[in-house]
Amino acid sequence: MNLNDRRIFLIPALVSGLLIAGCTATPTANSYGRGEAMRAQSVDFGSILSIRPVNIRPDSTMVGTGTGAVLGGLAGSQIGGGTAANAAGAVAGAVAGGALGSAIQGSQNTPGLELTVKLDNGNNVAVVQPGGVDDFRVGDRVRVTSDGVTTRVSR
Repeated sequence: MNLNDRRIFLIPALVSGLLIAGCTATPTANSYGRGEAMRAQSVDFGSILSIRPVNIRPDSTMVGTGTGAVLGGLAGSQIGGGTAANAAGAVAGAVAGGALGSAIQGSQNTPGLELTVKLDNGNNVAVVQPGGVDDFRVGDRVRVTSDGVTTRVSR
């Protein structure tokens, strides 16, 4: 297999790997993960005191960066005719792939809200969740559910 044949196979593999690594489900206040189903939750009621738009970043798992670096290194190692050229290509490919993977993962910010709720028991809680500014209004009566780890505000 010559150099051009290798590139034909490696480039789609690189792009596919980066896209797969960058894909994550976007959570919503109305979606639950399998691990959250059939778990008792406390329920409180209250009123919205304030709403602040926020930006929810993806957790820093380094999956996008790592996948991009590995695939970039593999693709880069196929460039050049000798051992030194292959090594230099692998390093350059790993750096470029890592940067691209990190950029893809970092571009997955989710618009969200910080909701401050005055509960009927007198306590105040603030909950950050995905959503838009039109989802709630100050004064809305809401339900606050929590399993001790995940807390949601809904109408």
